[in-house]
Amino acid sequence: MATYVGAIDQGTTSSRFIVFDKAGNIVSVGQKEHEQIYPKPGYVEHDPLEIWRNTQGVIQEALAKKGLKPQDLAAIGITNQRETTLIWDKRTGKPLHNALVWQDTRVDSIVEEFAKDGGHDRLRAKTGLPLASYFSGLKLRWLLDNVPGAREKAAAGDVLFGNIDTWLVWNLTGGVNDGCHITDVTNASRTQLMNLQSLDWDEEILKLFDIPHACLPRIKSSSEVYGVAKDDLVGVPIAGILGDQQAALVGQACFEQGEAKNTYGTGCFMLMNTGETPYPSKCGLLTTMGYKFGDAKPVYALEGSIAIAGALVQWLRDNLGMIQASSEIETLARSVEDNGGVTIVPAFSGLYAPHWNSHARGLIGGLTRYATKAHIARAALEATAFQTREVLEAMAKDTGIAVKELRTDGGMVVNELLMQFQADILDVPVVRPKVIETTALGAAYAAGLAVGFWAGTDDLVRNWAIDKRWTPAMDGNRRSRLNAEWDKAVSRSLDWAE
Repeated sequence: MATYVGAIDQGTTSSRFIVFDKAGNIVSVGQKEHEQIYPKPGYVEHDPLEIWRNTQGVIQEALAKKGLKPQDLAAIGITNQRETTLIWDKRTGKPLHNALVWQDTRVDSIVEEFAKDGGHDRLRAKTGLPLASYFSGLKLRWLLDNVPGAREKAAAGDVLFGNIDTWLVWNLTGGVNDGCHITDVTNASRTQLMNLQSLDWDEEILKLFDIPHACLPRIKSSSEVYGVAKDDLVGVPIAGILGDQQAALVGQACFEQGEAKNTYGTGCFMLMNTGETPYPSKCGLLTTMGYKFGDAKPVYALEGSIAIAGALVQWLRDNLGMIQASSEIETLARSVEDNGGVTIVPAFSGLYAPHWNSHARGLIGGLTRYATKAHIARAALEATAFQTREVLEAMAKDTGIAVKELRTDGGMVVNELLMQFQADILDVPVVRPKVIETTALGAAYAAGLAVGFWAGTDDLVRNWAIDKRWTPAMDGNRRSRLNAEWDKAVSRSLDWAE
């Protein structure tokens, strides 16, 4: 009898395969990085064939470590870097071009062209998203316009489009031999081609962007049996797909309206479950799919993206040489009682949510002769917490829902000074779960639900366990003063570059 569920976690820098038991504990892991390709300034690409080879390799690695066989897995789920876009030949299985990564900005001029008529928010009502180079739809438009013969073959259904989830499912289920060409609602919602109400491709937007319907995958729920794997996972149902941030929402068991998670990595991504209502944002957030389990009603989310979080610590290490390793930042910051009046706004490439000011630039303010590198280290950690506070306040304004606690994951959550300051500045408890690999866990949960490995979300809520909780301990007057100092510093950073 199958006693485990597997999850493919295909990220921006690496691919992993993680095996989980019924309690949501990690049994085995395989991981391998892939090349980052930068052909020109602003261009970021991945080799889809390398990603597929690495995915096969990490599956083999994770199974071999524990002597597991395909029949030990009840199902597998997939979570993936969202918005990364590729097209491939249906008959040969070969990509027609490298994948355009979500960070790629080559379509900026196309974005501005479409924004001339109706502005950047002209598609928000349908898609929940502003016109931006971030999303897949215009990346697909660029590929169809710039790869010789691609548009004609796509219109005939001989060239297929997908985000990375679609590419992996197609290969896992047979590829050129009738592989399944599908995606789930969370990934489809990041293309800017799906209507958030109908959960189907929007014909008016397809016409606007000049995208042929024949190349698009079928949109499925996030939790159902899509097909059966071949080769290394022969016979195992592929039964769950979630974009990476939505997968973390599920892995954190945020199934109630108003529950929110924040992933602290290079940047930060906060998602709030808004229930069955897609709240339109007036405060600089994205309206997106949260998840859809089988035939159940879809659940929506608001998302706030922060560009620089852990990357600021890396900057102090690599550019200024203030620390030798990122892990040293907490010790250095703890050596002083407060930030000594120093505030850092890490707007290295503008500010994301809720400001969306591409002309903002980073600054260090409040410097006096009293300030030391320890104060700067503390201010760097605090910058992540202040930015998170701005996003959480925007979510409350958009929804009228006050978050009762913030669930956290990602590499920075091991920093206990940051977690305590986050609770203090939000005036809301901050919680770190025992299993912080929440992205892969969410994909495993989606797959396991589809095949009855877990009976329902109540089982997943019972699995979720707290490693540590931080409760607010800051005086209200001090909190107000610190927030005011941050707001002042941000105001100075806006529109710095002309």
